[in-house]
Amino acid sequence: MPFTDDTLEFLVRNRLTDSRPWFHEHREEYEKLVVEPMAELVTALTPAMLEIDPAIMCIPKVGKSISRIWRDTRRGPELPIFRDVMWLTFLRAKQQELPGFWFEFSPRLLRWGCGWYQPPPATMAELRQLILENSTAWRKARRAFEAQRSFVLEPERYKRSKYPESSAAEREWLDLKSACLTHCEDGLELLFSPALPGRLAEDYRSIAPVYELFMEASARAHAQK
Repeated sequence: MPFTDDTLEFLVRNRLTDSRPWFHEHREEYEKLVVEPMAELVTALTPAMLEIDPAIMCIPKVGKSISRIWRDTRRGPELPIFRDVMWLTFLRAKQQELPGFWFEFSPRLLRWGCGWYQPPPATMAELRQLILENSTAWRKARRAFEAQRSFVLEPERYKRSKYPESSAAEREWLDLKSACLTHCEDGLELLFSPALPGRLAEDYRSIAPVYELFMEASARAHAQK
């Protein structure tokens, strides 16, 4: 089944109630309204994701490609038990070192992208080196990024560039603290549309060369260990 207004309403009610007994009483709603449409979206996107990277994981299960709705309260017992934000991830393995594709929605936002959450410093160093070398992977990624209109680079950069001799286009990447391309959709209408899987597949394909650049940076950093 597709996402509906009831999906978002459930996320809001569950978050505001923030009660394990209430959640278990409404577990069937959670499965039907949240998990089932997310699993269907993973399945619909699987051909496109495997076209980009045959080793990428596309597993339509909670804890795999589908995020958990509950937090690990051992890390912050003062935090709410439940989230109202859900996401999908497509990556080779659940390791911080690896980049991946992601899709996220909540009652407030709808967005998707490609990159890392917190890339290791060694990986960012290798990414910058690939740019400075004017590598083939960088040239392909740059062309792909400049050709598309959906994604922007995450805005957080070092205030003072360490690469003043590089071009402005290169510094846009070299000065990044992290590396992630993000699209933020205006409104939530697309979440409820049958066009959603096709739009995501098209966008992910458009930045496949950027993903390949990120993977090469990860591989080079791993080889240094």
